[in-house]
Amino acid sequence: MLSLKGRKALITGGSRGIGAAIAGVFADAGAEVSICHVGDEENAAALTQALETRGHKLHSGSCDVACADAVAKFIGELQQDFGAIDILVNCAGIGGDLDFADMDVAVWDRMIAVNLRSVFLVTHQLFPGMVERGYGRIINVASQLAYKGAPGLVHYCAAKAGVVGFTRALAYEGAPHNVLVNGIAPGPVETPLLSGLSDDWRAMKKAQLPVGRFGKVEEIAPTALLLASEEAGAFYCGQTLSPNGGDVML
Repeated sequence: MLSLKGRKALITGGSRGIGAAIAGVFADAGAEVSICHVGDEENAAALTQALETRGHKLHSGSCDVACADAVAKFIGELQQDFGAIDILVNCAGIGGDLDFADMDVAVWDRMIAVNLRSVFLVTHQLFPGMVERGYGRIINVASQLAYKGAPGLVHYCAAKAGVVGFTRALAYEGAPHNVLVNGIAPGPVETPLLSGLSDDWRAMKKAQLPVGRFGKVEEIAPTALLLASEEAGAFYCGQTLSPNGGDVML
């Protein structure tokens, strides 16, 4: 049994998909959990209710994690109401396939902002406090496509490759202070992000997977618990674990 008892966690993009699954696993392991989302009150309310039925409370708020001012305001208010954050999971992300020739600057910038800039903004708010307290766990959700690329996802793959590099570099600065920075690079998982891709893209990707199917969020969330826990995660540093159905074999 892995325990997060006494720890406080923030999960960005935590109202649905992998983020919501991680919120549930963390709460079941004893953590006090907070999430943020953008305009997803319905799913946030459903998650809150689901956790309440299991005896857990959930702190939920709205924040565009690509906006520096919004992040600073949200984190400031969160720390006042919720307390210091021990565990940060940067899970917020967007998708959508588009041929590179048809990709304009606005599409590129938004993808980079939500999937990479947000990791910097949220982490930058919380990292100094973790260092000062001598404890922190930062888990960044990347993608297996950071390693292999994919047609129609140049912007997405670039952002996720940036997340992997960010994770490795910050791990050097955090480790001396017991702030461990690691990542997860899932394969294609049945989430709203995956369903937003074209049918042709999904069919192409499923045919490539050795396991012959897409993953489930419940198969990804335990990796976050492993990295966040003292019992199993204390010797992981700068790693990006890859539950991906064999799409990338490292």
